[in-house]
Amino acid sequence: MQITGRAGVSEFRERIRYMAVVVVLGLAVLALRLFKLQILDGEQYRREAEENILRMIFIPSTRGVIRDVRGRVIAANRPAYNVYVVPRWFMRRMDEVFPKFAEYLGLTRDERDRLEARIRGVDGRKRDQYMLVRADIDRETLAILDTHKDELPGVSVIAAPLRTYPFGTLAAHAVGYINEVSAEDLQQRPGEDYRAGDRIGRMGIERAWESILRGRRGWVRVDRDHRGLILSSREDIQRFGAERRQDPVPGRDLVLTLDMELMRATERAFAQRAYPSGAAAVVEVRSGRVLALYSRPALDPNEMTIGVSLQRLRELSDSRGPRPLVDRAIYEMYPPGSTFKPMTAIAALNAGIIEPSEQIRCVGFIRRGNRPFRCAHGHVHGLVNLQSALIQSCNVYFFTAGEAAGMNRIHRSAMDFGFGRRTGIGINSEAAGFIPTIEWYNRVWGSYRLGYTLNTAIGQQNTRTTVLQLALAYAALANGGTLYVPQLIERVTSPDGATLQEFPPTVRRRIDANEAQLALITRALRGVVADPRGTAHLVDMPEVSMSGKTGTAQVSRTLREGEDRRLAADHAWFAGFAPAENPEIAIVVLVEHGGSGGSEAAPVAAQIVRDYFMRVRPGTPIESVQRANARTQRERDRLLREWRARHRRRHH
Repeated sequence: MQITGRAGVSEFRERIRYMAVVVVLGLAVLALRLFKLQILDGEQYRREAEENILRMIFIPSTRGVIRDVRGRVIAANRPAYNVYVVPRWFMRRMDEVFPKFAEYLGLTRDERDRLEARIRGVDGRKRDQYMLVRADIDRETLAILDTHKDELPGVSVIAAPLRTYPFGTLAAHAVGYINEVSAEDLQQRPGEDYRAGDRIGRMGIERAWESILRGRRGWVRVDRDHRGLILSSREDIQRFGAERRQDPVPGRDLVLTLDMELMRATERAFAQRAYPSGAAAVVEVRSGRVLALYSRPALDPNEMTIGVSLQRLRELSDSRGPRPLVDRAIYEMYPPGSTFKPMTAIAALNAGIIEPSEQIRCVGFIRRGNRPFRCAHGHVHGLVNLQSALIQSCNVYFFTAGEAAGMNRIHRSAMDFGFGRRTGIGINSEAAGFIPTIEWYNRVWGSYRLGYTLNTAIGQQNTRTTVLQLALAYAALANGGTLYVPQLIERVTSPDGATLQEFPPTVRRRIDANEAQLALITRALRGVVADPRGTAHLVDMPEVSMSGKTGTAQVSRTLREGEDRRLAADHAWFAGFAPAENPEIAIVVLVEHGGSGGSEAAPVAAQIVRDYFMRVRPGTPIESVQRANARTQRERDRLLREWRARHRRRHH
């Protein structure tokens, strides 16, 4: 069958229409694709294109400085230079470049192998991220890397501040330290802009005030070539606008209530008697400001900030060793021994159970059931009232008073003074201490016995406190019954020194004791030092009048083979305040396994008090110090006159 001309033309036109439809559809698809690429996804592809030539470098912020109450720098920053590698660019010429790079850094064979494995082991998006290779390089290494920078694709040296602690171990537990964030930190803080290589507070104030000290990082987007080398000059970066640069915001500074000169005095007092471990706290009695918070032995925050090996960390954490990571001032709990007796006295006085003038006869022990409860060291004190019992630390008197008052009254009195609850200082997982009750013994030990009350009355058995708790309790005794929240931060300041926030003293509560009761207790505490019968009379000094109470806390410990026998010795305590006539500071000293509080802890406390009022304390010396200085000057004048007289006789 033949196809006519008209039919052929019709078929041809039909084909043309089909082809036109296909072309139109193709163009439509292309137009839609171009619309998606340029309009819908344009911003994304522009960013990706920029990433090929621009690299974002984060600029670390400067961490806030920490100063003591006199403005001495406790934690600061010094300039350091860190070496980073972008693995994707570096690995393109790894075999050629790595040997030179390792030589420039001065790596050992083992360090070279580990670094090479790290770089080759990076995968995914991390290949385009900066990897920290070496922190805090020296000036010579910096100069070598700068000279050979064109030979090292993907290698950058970035300036970053490094935390430094000029006082070393002094106040290390209170101040704390920083080190590099871990993978766990990054998971726990997803919205806080922490990145691998950042530093974070790990202990003390550095940890508790991290958000204030840290500041905010900055960034700059710099040009780079196909080898990953940065092309933007320093001048270019300075001219970049907001779309290419954001300056870092420095952290705010902190001014503490701590006095580092007093901390030095505390360190000297412990070191001169070669005590391996212990703690001390000094607080202002009318504000709760913490002037000294000392724990011995201590870690070196400079060492911890740089980073320690796993082996070194095991040594620091070994429970059989000196345990320098433990804060003995606020984390460790101890039986307070006889320093607890004023709280038992307040409980008995409030209950009307004892009269201050009432006497009992101490024959060295009392017997309850089949067990004798004795005075320390077999002492027999004869007739004693409340005041003389405190002065001589007569256990028999306080066994009797505690039995009459009852355990639960003693518990309430102790809790009123802040025992059994955290002080609120806000650092280092502070311990709450513990004051037992009859109900606790029935629940935990299965039954209650009278002997438990007798031991609680003298601060033994399950009674536990921290050094700082005891210092605040004695401050309340000294100031007439006001218990303060301890204050460690005086103010927050900007980097230029302007005060942003101040922290006034905070009252926790008024003690449930009247003025006459507190006056009686404080007179007795003065007698502990001033009275020849007092357990701390050894440290009575003409320079400063001091009041206080000694304590010898029994330690129940079975020694393991090879352990030092001293670890089974009693803990030595002294808690007090000075000057006695107008108290300014309260002080507590604990010597772990030191033995007698009167012969071991009290001399340390006396030396700290003497140094504070005669060397550290600002302003005019107190009256007793003025008298002591006058006596010293008169003695010097007398010796000078005698020398002159002898000199004249020789010449005549």
